[in-house]
Amino acid sequence: MEDGIFITIEGPEGAGKSTIIKMLADQLAEEGISVMLTREPGGIEIAEQIRTIILNPANTAMDARTEALLYAAARRQHLVEKVKPALEEGKIVLCDRFIDSSLAYQGHARGLGIEEVYNINQFAIGHMMPQLTLYFDIDPEEGLKRISNHKGREINRLDMETIEFHCKVREGYYLLMERFSERFKSIDASAPLEEVFQNASEEIKAAVSKWRK
Repeated sequence: MEDGIFITIEGPEGAGKSTIIKMLADQLAEEGISVMLTREPGGIEIAEQIRTIILNPANTAMDARTEALLYAAARRQHLVEKVKPALEEGKIVLCDRFIDSSLAYQGHARGLGIEEVYNINQFAIGHMMPQLTLYFDIDPEEGLKRISNHKGREINRLDMETIEFHCKVREGYYLLMERFSERFKSIDASAPLEEVFQNASEEIKAAVSKWRK
């Protein structure tokens, strides 16, 4: 049995991650590759319950550290209950967000410190890191405009943050790309959908070839 490959998709609000990751999963499945699509926070029942608390627009009083700890708790449960078993079965796991979201959003944009939030998550995930992370880059104003024009998308608590907050998130991701340059690949998410998909698909194919050669 081949080893599993852990691939995460990251990016600010409105980058189109959820749309593209579904297309990528479908493509891999059509090629006969065993793939599991999941998301954070969520993916399994306990983590989905935590997700509801975190993203509820009514929870505006939530403290930044509380938020970071809730994300880490959801991440731990999701990892042990769903991600690790799939990887042990040799599947390619495509995960919509992982630890880098916490580092960019809570660590940098919330001002808790990337290192501090990284340490919280080390307790949650140990040394379990993705082999490849695709970062979908888009100007925050464009991303939020996409969300407002997407009538079928529910507005969550993070969507309600200021443009300054979302700019800090993007800045945080840039810092992470420098720190983890060996696994990060940047994708221009402002390009047409098919182009974004093709660019992401090529990166994944290269990763699969590398890790399963």
